[in-house]
Amino acid sequence: APSGRSAALRARMEERLLAARFRYINQQLYTSTSREAAQLFQNDPEAFEIYHRGFAQQVGRWPENPVHRIVRYLRRRPASLVVADFGCGDCKIASSIKNKVHSFDLVPLSPLVTVCDMAKVPLAAESVDIAVFCLALMGTNLQEILEEANRVLKQGGTLMVAEVASRFEDIRAFVNAMAQLGFKSVSK
Repeated sequence: APSGRSAALRARMEERLLAARFRYINQQLYTSTSREAAQLFQNDPEAFEIYHRGFAQQVGRWPENPVHRIVRYLRRRPASLVVADFGCGDCKIASSIKNKVHSFDLVPLSPLVTVCDMAKVPLAAESVDIAVFCLALMGTNLQEILEEANRVLKQGGTLMVAEVASRFEDIRAFVNAMAQLGFKSVSK
């Protein structure tokens, strides 16, 4: 039926528009500071929902979502450890483990989210055992963001980073920069 074909065509076109808008927003996030990203979503609240819908579609095509691997790791760790989830999105970590989880993002997709700039989270120094960035290392001020994670981590704490390799021009340089911040790579 013509109406069935036009509905299917419309759905495909809407899907392509969503994918294009996701790519545009994603590019904005990678090429601006965390403060500018916060302003982007404050000026256009719908953009965050569009971004996360596109993000979920993209991750859904991967053989494994890295947040699931992080959740499995955290479940094997003591429930007494405090976790900070930088760029938490839909709070999958907080809703999947027994630990106290501080969930931070630019917009609250869940009531568990504390809205803030990832370079300035409202936590005391040395207050968490594990800091997580799962597909959330965005912005041109990465050093500032990672220094903030370092600030809130307890001495001997763990920083977990799950990121697509294409995020970095040189992974070795990123690992070396992490060492300059005082982190030691224990697995990659």
